[in-house]
Amino acid sequence: MCERQGNYTDWQGNYTDRDLVYFAKGGDGQAFGELVRRHHRFCVGLAARILRDRGDAEDETQNAYWSAFQHLNQFQGEAEFSAWLARIVVNHCLMLLRARRRARFLHLDATIPGSSRRRLDLPSWRLDPEGEAGNRQLREVLEQEIRRIPSLLREVVLLRDVQELPIGEVATRLGISVSAAKSRLLRARVELRQRILRHCGRSGRASLTMRVSPQWERLRAC
Repeated sequence: MCERQGNYTDWQGNYTDRDLVYFAKGGDGQAFGELVRRHHRFCVGLAARILRDRGDAEDETQNAYWSAFQHLNQFQGEAEFSAWLARIVVNHCLMLLRARRRARFLHLDATIPGSSRRRLDLPSWRLDPEGEAGNRQLREVLEQEIRRIPSLLREVVLLRDVQELPIGEVATRLGISVSAAKSRLLRARVELRQRILRHCGRSGRASLTMRVSPQWERLRAC
């Protein structure tokens, strides 16, 4: 395994996939970002052949990248990284197809089949006091860490996750391609996640995310 030299951050063509996996396992988000860049076209094409929809393929590919990053330590190098990543992409696509087959529409004011009750009662969406406190804590941590990440990553997070602009408009504003914007957004979310977990202490991520936190879910799903 080669060693990374100094602060050299241009990964393109200088390291093998195995080198990049090694650095990524050590917490280097840029190394994982380069792995994503190298295999993005193949992964999206694979997902598109399964889902028959380019937009869905892009979404599930991003979800697969996040799963791959979360479980990177499970990659032992017995196969090529591209093959390992492809299996994750396929699994995500198949899970989406299975979920769609199970989906059924139900009018909220309709009688529930097989039940004597005439209406479907939904639980309140409002957070309890504990949940509200957790949301405030997480929001404060997020705002603090967003200000601290490099400006290159901060811009894409502010546009996509704070202003909630479509990824196409984010790319236009930054003057980059959509795929580059998605790759940069993934790197930014990985960086933020690593920073947020440092705040969790001994109680783990639950200390910031117990019972709440759509912000955390957004960081988990690219």
